[in-house]
Amino acid sequence: MPVRELNIRVISDERDPLAPLREKRALGLLSEAGCPAIADPGAAIIDAAHREGFRVVPLVGPSSIVLALMASGLEGQRFAFSGYLPREGPARAEKIRELERRSRKELETEIFIETPYRNDVLLAALLEACNPRTKLCVAADLTLPGESVQTKPIAEWRRAKTAIGRRPAVFLLLSD
Repeated sequence: MPVRELNIRVISDERDPLAPLREKRALGLLSEAGCPAIADPGAAIIDAAHREGFRVVPLVGPSSIVLALMASGLEGQRFAFSGYLPREGPARAEKIRELERRSRKELETEIFIETPYRNDVLLAALLEACNPRTKLCVAADLTLPGESVQTKPIAEWRRAKTAIGRRPAVFLLLSD
């Protein structure tokens, strides 16, 4: 009997995404934003495949989160991914302060993302809430011709008055 497996590559557009596997056909999962199931809703399909006993095989490919960490120059031994921060101003500011405290206490890089149309709002919130010595990396358009990875203390970001714009970006924070 052939091995039934889920290769993370291409997603079926069927209502029952596991139907091809049940019919002994290949199935894969593809993400628009880097790596399936990492900051991506693909985890639900993968979980369903596991529950039904299908073999799940991850394929090598880029993850914007890991690529950003690799290029940031920040702490790579200890890091945490927090996904999306709260949208609302006061809750977002409190979460930023919490992540900064955690980074300082645990000596770990805090990683998070935002919807491209809210990048500049998040950047402004980071510049307002963080200590001037805290390092911030913004990695945008990774693997694209316009790729940009900038790491500098908050104080320098404030002076530069940088705008990210509507580009896919990963934010990394390391407090000293």
